[in-house]
Amino acid sequence: MKKTIGKSLIVLFTILSIFIPKSFGQNNQDAFLFGDALPDAPTLAARGEYKVGVRTVEVVNKNQVDVLRSKNGVEAMYDRKLKLEIWYPADVAEGVKELVTYDHVLGTINDPKRPLIPFQFTGRAVRDANPKTANGAFPLVIVSHGYLGSRLLMTYLTENLASKGYVVVAIDHMESTYQDAAGFPSTLLNRAKDILFVLNQVAELSKPNSNSFLSGLADANNTGLIGYSMGGYGVLNASGAGYSPQAITIFGTLTGGNKSIEVRAANNPAYIASQDARIKAVVAFAPWGMQRGVWDAEGLKGLKIPTFFVAGNQDDISGYEDGIKAIYKGVVNTDRYLLTYMNARHNVAPNPPPFEAYKNPKNYEHFSEPAWNERRINNINQHFVTAFLGINLKQLDYGKYLSVQPNSNEKNWIGFPARASVGLELLHDAPVK
Repeated sequence: MKKTIGKSLIVLFTILSIFIPKSFGQNNQDAFLFGDALPDAPTLAARGEYKVGVRTVEVVNKNQVDVLRSKNGVEAMYDRKLKLEIWYPADVAEGVKELVTYDHVLGTINDPKRPLIPFQFTGRAVRDANPKTANGAFPLVIVSHGYLGSRLLMTYLTENLASKGYVVVAIDHMESTYQDAAGFPSTLLNRAKDILFVLNQVAELSKPNSNSFLSGLADANNTGLIGYSMGGYGVLNASGAGYSPQAITIFGTLTGGNKSIEVRAANNPAYIASQDARIKAVVAFAPWGMQRGVWDAEGLKGLKIPTFFVAGNQDDISGYEDGIKAIYKGVVNTDRYLLTYMNARHNVAPNPPPFEAYKNPKNYEHFSEPAWNERRINNINQHFVTAFLGINLKQLDYGKYLSVQPNSNEKNWIGFPARASVGLELLHDAPVK
């Protein structure tokens, strides 16, 4: 039965592809692109005042522990190459179309049922545009994808934030992307370390006379972190939520006794000393790990940076009550929010499924939310992330957008068109005194 349905879907989408013009979502200024505001989008989903530039940069973190090749207590070392996509406020001449083509892939290198399929999609930015430096440095936002994922998984949000005056840096985490997927222990060890390394690299490149386009553009002393799934796991640890003794045990079991992850454990003095005061805000979409015992009460107490969680209450990857919501309840020493999409599962963060994904149910499932319109989720995320980062990185007066009644069904939320704020919950808790 499943094979018959799958074949029928393939035939249907093949027929549709004949009749849908090639300009659909591609190279068309008037097409509806990922991140564009729907008619019922909340207020802060709209793009900001700045034109957006985008560049691709590679950085190398040398001489790191290669946990996948370390054996018998002997640690192998290697260089971690991280490709970055950087969006920024730009000087764009009148008449230049604010469009860019991104090269992406569907599938994964190690799954025969989802072979790698190159595809392109269009975004609203200008490749290699000159940065806008007349306004001074802009707050920095670092984005970390899931496992598996890529730096281009959330362009609806990265482009949107850049248009509002942020320098946004999204990471391709080595051994954790569609094209280079490798053993899970690499992601467990390196996610937070990659994020902090990129923060340091951008800080260096942003210094005056650095000979980088980032010189004078990004304010690394005013940084926000955004992570999705394993990226959420990473940003929480990078911001103060140290791993539990159980997490260290799990890592050792997976790696034959390797202990390199201990440097990120809550009770490790080196971890405590590594806390970075430049990080001012955290956004964690569906963070993974709580159900596996990655954190305990003591580890979660270490997070003291304002944090905005986003979840689906039917999340079957990270869990909800004993997963994301349990993290939210446990980070008692910080001001935090939890936005919940009722009846949503795990995919509350990525771009919508590209048209090319319709031909393979597994590729479609990787992006889609069964009970929600993904473009609507994108707009709502833009709205709340804009409010939260605006408050914490720009000191903007956006508090009213977060000071709403918890249940959106009971009273229309501020910033939403009439009758539009349904199916949502927003919780808020202040730090324990």
